[in-house]
Amino acid sequence: MCDQRVAQRSRDLSVAHACILTDVRERKQNNRSVTMLNFAKYAAVMTALGAMTPHGALAAEPVKVKVFIGTMFEIGDNTGDRAGEYQHWFEKYWQGAELMDVPGAMRGVHCNDDGVCGSVLGMGKVNSSASMQAILLNPRFDFSEAYYVLSGVAGTPPSRGTIADVSWATWLVDYDLGHRWAPEEGEAGAPVFIPRKGYEAYRLFEMNPALVAAAVNLSKDAPLQDSESAQTYRMRYPDAAAQAAPSVKTGTHMTGDTFFHGPGLSNEAQYIAKLYGADDYLITEMEAAALALVINRTHGTERILSLRGAVNFDQGNPNETTQQHLDPAPGETAGGFSETVANITLVGAPVVDAIVSDWESWRTGVPAQFDN
Repeated sequence: MCDQRVAQRSRDLSVAHACILTDVRERKQNNRSVTMLNFAKYAAVMTALGAMTPHGALAAEPVKVKVFIGTMFEIGDNTGDRAGEYQHWFEKYWQGAELMDVPGAMRGVHCNDDGVCGSVLGMGKVNSSASMQAILLNPRFDFSEAYYVLSGVAGTPPSRGTIADVSWATWLVDYDLGHRWAPEEGEAGAPVFIPRKGYEAYRLFEMNPALVAAAVNLSKDAPLQDSESAQTYRMRYPDAAAQAAPSVKTGTHMTGDTFFHGPGLSNEAQYIAKLYGADDYLITEMEAAALALVINRTHGTERILSLRGAVNFDQGNPNETTQQHLDPAPGETAGGFSETVANITLVGAPVVDAIVSDWESWRTGVPAQFDN
């Protein structure tokens, strides 16, 4: 007769299956009620075995994600060298954390014991959203109550921002979805873009105003870094916003796979933002609207924050062409990159820390004191 305890401890599903069925056959000859009892035991063992990994260990409970930080690239290692978008986050939250492999994502995911998780998703709309989808659907993670910080560097128009600014998005707008034509094929001086019908649900996302207000409130006093090279570079632009010291701002983040550049396309980005009823165009980046679309499919957009630091202006100064600005001579770059990537985490971390340290207040939504 099969020992039920041996069957339940077995790491081999076929052994457990055969053992219990043998027990059932032997008992069936004596009493039908005993047979039914053993089928109940069989079901219980199969359920337990179903919770095991292929190697027999009990599968771990999924990680309860409270905040997910998605960056787009890292320059080298996660720590100890020149920092890209991920390094400062890694050094703050995931030193010593195991890298959890996620099939379909560009890189794995780090998580700490507080439920703060993060990954490098890849640059561009398709690259980053493919990674985000793979992570969201992976059973190792529970995103049912998660907040998202979509974090990276970006460009800004000199009329509204400056190098080393950090911005929380109020709206995410897809720059690419629509119709365009060459300027010489349209009316002189007129926009060369019109929206395409059918994209209404894909091209525009309003961020949760209460969440954005909370993020600004928690981060507005962050001690932003600056550099002498950035300060000098700003003076090439006549705009007051361009010459100002870096600060925390809000506005529309424009997502485009095209690295658009120059005053003409900057004006077009502002035209699209106002055409859609969004706030003024403040940031040009390549991922956020696509990531919001992916997250929206399974969890909505109420808990998404887009956080960007400006490392360049989206156009040259009045004394250079667009091509010259895109391909600067040695020593003619903006500077301030290392300060900006540090500023992003300096601004974002107070929000992450507030959420996880007072999780019971945040788990059902933005706490009342931030809901204006």
